[in-house]
Amino acid sequence: MSSISSKRFAGVLLIALFCNNGVIGQTPETSNLTLTTVWKKAEAYNKQLQMQYLHVKQMEESVKAAKDERLPEIKAEGLYARVSNLAMYEDGLFKSPTQFPVVHTFYKAGADAYLNVYNGGKTSREITVRQTERDLALEQQHLTETDIRYKAASLYLDIYRYRTYENVMAQDIAEREKELHEIREMFKNGVVLKSDILRAELKLSRQCMTLLEIRNGIQIANQRLNIMIGQPDSIDNKISLDTLDMPLSPQHSYEDYLGEAYEHSFAFRISEKETALSELKLKEVKSAVLPKLGLFAEYAYTYPQIQFYPYAITPYGLGQVGVKAGIPVSAFYQNRHKKQAAEIALQQQETEHADTKDQVRQEVKAAYLRYAEALTRIQVAKDNISQAKENHRIVSNTYFNQLSLLTDLLDAETQLLQARFDLTAAAVTAQLQYYQLLKATGNL
Repeated sequence: MSSISSKRFAGVLLIALFCNNGVIGQTPETSNLTLTTVWKKAEAYNKQLQMQYLHVKQMEESVKAAKDERLPEIKAEGLYARVSNLAMYEDGLFKSPTQFPVVHTFYKAGADAYLNVYNGGKTSREITVRQTERDLALEQQHLTETDIRYKAASLYLDIYRYRTYENVMAQDIAEREKELHEIREMFKNGVVLKSDILRAELKLSRQCMTLLEIRNGIQIANQRLNIMIGQPDSIDNKISLDTLDMPLSPQHSYEDYLGEAYEHSFAFRISEKETALSELKLKEVKSAVLPKLGLFAEYAYTYPQIQFYPYAITPYGLGQVGVKAGIPVSAFYQNRHKKQAAEIALQQQETEHADTKDQVRQEVKAAYLRYAEALTRIQVAKDNISQAKENHRIVSNTYFNQLSLLTDLLDAETQLLQARFDLTAAAVTAQLQYYQLLKATGNL
């Protein structure tokens, strides 16, 4: 045997080992996963989503804190001091003063309360702002959940696609091995040339190499999914076709999907909340010129009594209740540019909201058409398989009856294999486009 033939034989033998045994290594731990399980694990493991959960809780506490502003303000205070003598500069500051003795001890203890009655609606607006911010945080959490689900579904379908490819390729290799055996028998009988054996062996070695690439793709996709759901890389995820759920045709019209998107799309609802916040900001600026009104009460014990005449070296108690009102006069000329800035910010947000609406409409349209296209492609792929099988049957019969060339048979086999791959790719694409349509409408 020549050196070239020996190397070729060794290469074919090595690839054949991968065809039969797969990647050499320890048997990994397996895990049967459904897509629902993947979504739950991904949501529980994802750090960004955990931060979103905490942000929502923080916003809920902010709402409660804003509501607490409606409660009266109560303050208790105390004061103790040592007072110096009273210096009287009767002859000017540059002359020695006359020292008058006073009581050196001074203390005061009391409490006061203030109840806001009206402050231009600031407290109510602050509560509304905090509630809107909480709703915005909740929509952002839902958007993050949707993104995670879509990414997890994509990785999940990658594994399914590769495993289906593996099964198709393994079946094709088994058929090619039987075919190669028949060609060798025909060669022994002097029916075909040596070149037919070489071409068949070359085809088989290429199929084995493709199978190796597919198995490596499985490991790569499997690791990515494990990282996303927080599992060790060593776990081999098993996926069944039964876990995939997809209608065979669009369940609604494009207009119905678009209506759902305007109602449920998280990106659209986030834009709505941001616009509402800009409107509240403008109202807050406009209310700066409104009067403020409140009730107050205070009572304190003080020693000595030096506030009213006649003075007395004795403790005394004094309280008062009343109404406190004020008008921010300076706000009438200081607030003009703030109001204009808030109006411009609102116009900018409204324009951005309109742009978001356009983007949602484009996304729904593209997802709807691609989904319908993918479903059509599935049926086309099924028809192609039927035609490729019939073509392969005819060419195989004619070849083994010496009525056609091996190249014709190899072409027919390649077309059949490609048709099977196309069916898997079409099914996965349709499933992913279905999730994309759900994502665009806010239903994923």
